[in-house]
Amino acid sequence: MSKFPYRQDREELKALLRQFENLKTGKPNSFLEEDSFERIIDYYDENEKLPAALEVAEYGIDQYPYSAMLLLKKADLLIALRHYKEALYILDQAELLDRNDTNLYILKTDVYLALDMQQKAAAVLEAAIENFEGEEKLDLLFELCDVYDDYENFDKVFDCLKMILTQEPNNEEALYKICFWTDFTGRNEEGICLHQKIIEDFPFNELAWFNLAAAYQGLKLYEKAIDAYQYAIAIDEKFDYALRNMGDALIRLRKYKEAVEVLEKVLELARPEDVIYEAIGHCYDKTGNYAQARFNYKKASHLNIEDTQLNYKIACTYMNEGNWTSAIKNLEIAMRVHKMQPEYNLAMGQCYLELEKLDDAITHFGNVVRVRPKNINGWTELLNCLYKAGMFEEALEYAGFAFEQTDGKPIFLFYKSAVLYAMGKSKEALLNLEAGMNRNPKLVKKFVAINPALLQVQQVVDVIARFKKRRSL
Repeated sequence: MSKFPYRQDREELKALLRQFENLKTGKPNSFLEEDSFERIIDYYDENEKLPAALEVAEYGIDQYPYSAMLLLKKADLLIALRHYKEALYILDQAELLDRNDTNLYILKTDVYLALDMQQKAAAVLEAAIENFEGEEKLDLLFELCDVYDDYENFDKVFDCLKMILTQEPNNEEALYKICFWTDFTGRNEEGICLHQKIIEDFPFNELAWFNLAAAYQGLKLYEKAIDAYQYAIAIDEKFDYALRNMGDALIRLRKYKEAVEVLEKVLELARPEDVIYEAIGHCYDKTGNYAQARFNYKKASHLNIEDTQLNYKIACTYMNEGNWTSAIKNLEIAMRVHKMQPEYNLAMGQCYLELEKLDDAITHFGNVVRVRPKNINGWTELLNCLYKAGMFEEALEYAGFAFEQTDGKPIFLFYKSAVLYAMGKSKEALLNLEAGMNRNPKLVKKFVAINPALLQVQQVVDVIARFKKRRSL
């Protein structure tokens, strides 16, 4: 055996290329074996010299007219050069010589896909699959998956992968792919049955356990999902995707402490990602540990500086601690990119309201209702602010706008009533209060919250008492 096989291969190839040139120029005793033509074609193809490769293929076919392999090579080159009809003609010739080469059907499929004839491509493969077994059948099934995906017959993609796994339960490529398609098609029950059967026969297949867990998770059966993920991790303790999904399932169950422990293991095993730090921050946020939540949100933000939602979440941790100035600074960062984002403007308005900067608060609450006129929270915050600022004429006008824009939500009848009482228009205020009580008497609590002193107005007390008596009858 040569000590330098690569050098030997290169010298052999040079010799073949010289022989081919001799053949072209008609030199005597010029002859090439069938597989030599194949090797020269592959050389030119790999070096992206397709016309030269095609020329070799044509010489080869002239010398070996019954070579299905050389016909397939020529068809492949014609497809690459976008000569689809000519390629199809060559493939029909190859089929007459050898029907047992899967490449024939794969190349035909490529032609039909290039001609935007997806159903014909699928029909070619569906017919061919019946004639093959083992690895060849699997190759055609994977090809058929891609065809179904191409013309968006997604349930058929799932069916193909299911057939592959029925034939070869440990096929990694199929196991990876079917996890996505189970979720995408919503066929979680079938996914559960399929993977339970695989696990019965191959209990140490961690991908099957992972897919089973993911299918349970798709049905919101989080406890069962967690159990299955634990089996996957027991088989492969470095299975970071199983830990990641398990963390999500624990969050759904509001088991935040356990979720943090699992997600921190993900950070140990894989490259740090913003979504993992954000998820950990969310867990601390939910348990009231705002300093730790903020720490993790900031780590996530450093990894993804374009995600303004992280600045918003940092701001919310400060708001929960009553640190309005720090909250505003982070909201300003978020709003450099999304100035009119309603969520950010609502939070900014709340901060300014707490700092008694009413004009600024009104501006931001105004932005919220301008972008989302049907948003009840935006209107109520704006009306509270206008009321607090003593801007009763404006508050009355905006309460009317809010009532119209939200398709007559009764809460705004209570706001109109509270404003009218503040303006000394008690008769009109009483009419609006009664109208609101007729629509939804439970909202009277929010009416009183606008100004608790309203409970000192006898008319208000009488209306509330009358509706309480009516409810008790």
